[in-house]
Amino acid sequence: SSSRLLAQAARALGDGMAMADASALERFDSSALAVLHECRREALALGKGFTVRRLPTRLRALATLYGVDGLLPEAA
Repeated sequence: SSSRLLAQAARALGDGMAMADASALERFDSSALAVLHECRREALALGKGFTVRRLPTRLRALATLYGVDGLLPEAA
């Protein structure tokens, strides 16, 4: 399952921060937010932080519209 794959990837990172790179997202809908939130849940369940790098402006706007933008902190 995708949850199992996400958990394996987060474990492989060792300690610290899990980061998703969203730069490849060109066409998306709210399902992209659901995937990013699942990644966040998996990282937090493993005691890791979570950030998103290169979140497209339109996806950030969609997250704001749904009121979940605070759950997707952008990486420096």
